[in-house]
Amino acid sequence: MSKYFTKTALVVMGLGALLSSCSKPMRSQKTGMAYNDRNNGGYLRFKQTHPAPGPGLIAIEGGTFVMGGSADQDVTYDYNNVRRRVTVASFYMDETEVSNQDWLDYLHWISITFPEDRELYYNATPDTLVWRRPLSYNEPYVDNYLRHPAFQDYPVVGVTWEQAQEYCTWRTDRMNENILRETGRLANWKDASGNGKGQATANTGNKPAMTDPFNTDMYLNGQIRGQGVDGKKMIRDLNPRAQASDNKGKPVRPVRIEDGILKPGYRLPTEAEWEYAALGLSGNTEYENIADGKIYPWNGLGVRSASKRTRGMILANFKRGEGDNMGVGNSLNDKADITAPVRSYEPNDFGLYNMAGNVNEWTGDTYRQTSFEDFEDFNPFRGNEYTNKRLADPEKGLYAKDKYGRPIKDAAKSNRKLSWAEFVAQQQGGQANAAGNNGNAANGAAAPGGNAALAGKPYKADQRGFADSVNTSLYGVTTLVNDHSKVYKGGSWNDRAMWLNPATRRFMDQTDASAEVGFRCAMTMVGAPEIHPAGKTHFRVSKPKTYNPK
Repeated sequence: MSKYFTKTALVVMGLGALLSSCSKPMRSQKTGMAYNDRNNGGYLRFKQTHPAPGPGLIAIEGGTFVMGGSADQDVTYDYNNVRRRVTVASFYMDETEVSNQDWLDYLHWISITFPEDRELYYNATPDTLVWRRPLSYNEPYVDNYLRHPAFQDYPVVGVTWEQAQEYCTWRTDRMNENILRETGRLANWKDASGNGKGQATANTGNKPAMTDPFNTDMYLNGQIRGQGVDGKKMIRDLNPRAQASDNKGKPVRPVRIEDGILKPGYRLPTEAEWEYAALGLSGNTEYENIADGKIYPWNGLGVRSASKRTRGMILANFKRGEGDNMGVGNSLNDKADITAPVRSYEPNDFGLYNMAGNVNEWTGDTYRQTSFEDFEDFNPFRGNEYTNKRLADPEKGLYAKDKYGRPIKDAAKSNRKLSWAEFVAQQQGGQANAAGNNGNAANGAAAPGGNAALAGKPYKADQRGFADSVNTSLYGVTTLVNDHSKVYKGGSWNDRAMWLNPATRRFMDQTDASAEVGFRCAMTMVGAPEIHPAGKTHFRVSKPKTYNPK
């Protein structure tokens, strides 16, 4: 009895201590002002979080590795992938390639959102004619591969690099919209569709008040608000000058980035991220020592399984030799004639499927033969094209939008933050005053009395472009590599085993498509890079001292 009483007393005392500690407000370590207090202006501080990945993604803990190091030979004799040590930050990556069903979801959304815009639907449709070969009967794939249910979990192909980028943007907006609607920060799906009660305005009939589709940038800029759009569980606003209120008269506001609710955007992985994730060296690493390197995403020197249960089976979907795509009848080896379902074969040590074979995959990088010589050693990437969102009203900060409700983006004219005068002048199409900074010399000379960052051509660190002229009398033959050349990696169902090595790299024009090229998405990880800190040694981190003004 006494033992039970003692335990109960300890629990009550602990609870009291917890409540007393919770009653003390968090304060700024530099000014002493209390956070989240509406009486002092509503200074905000949000709980520091390590956000979960978006749907379909797996966390990849970054680190250093030798890019190009898994290749034991230069298979194309192009000298385009010399070994160099780089560091990749932690990120998220799709567990599987984007499938036909995933792409049909995308097409369905376009058809119900813009039912009369045939151009948008047509441009988003993959090129199914990539299956045609002059001397091969592949016409059934032209008609069935994308849409027939038998192929719904197979990787989508016939997609250009540009189409993959558009899909990433669409997927980002649908993910964030779903988060906001299902948590009540936006009108729920039933009300948004016009089937709810009290959400439609008088002049919209049964249509939702938000005429443009949800866009993350527009929402964060406060341009998606109003009756029929705001949800019933919006965030309480501590700003004493709050503009909006809920049906109970309490001030509310939309979600902001600072809240940690919305997620970063989906994108194509960089070439370095893709190669790092494909190697999956985490399973071979202990205390920074890599016990064994890899030639493929699995251990060993061959392409067959050494496991007792699956011994001798081929570990990926590729072409073993001329005329041998799947083995012998009644004993099919890789179980696939063309592509295979996206969860076929064993995942690598990061948990990623088909990082070798099945389909090649687009990366975000622009191809250069000598990229290894001149890109950064931290998060290496080539292909940055910096943009700014155009403002319809610079004074109010409202974005200009296209016919699909997305912000219009213009090529950035500078690699620095402009002064307010320069910023307004740029948005209005004018020139800054002569007192402005002369900008970067690479942007061209400044206009008379103006600023090079405003008057020059778009800022690009890589100055060579596909339209640049070449002295043919000196060089004879010009290269086909330009800013539209994009890297793809991984090997496909129609490639030999040498292309399964993660270090191999090829390129294709961003407007071209192939029956052997698909893609998967990635997402930037924000915050601490360590994913599994449990059981690892750490320095003790002291808590900040509390400030009591009394």
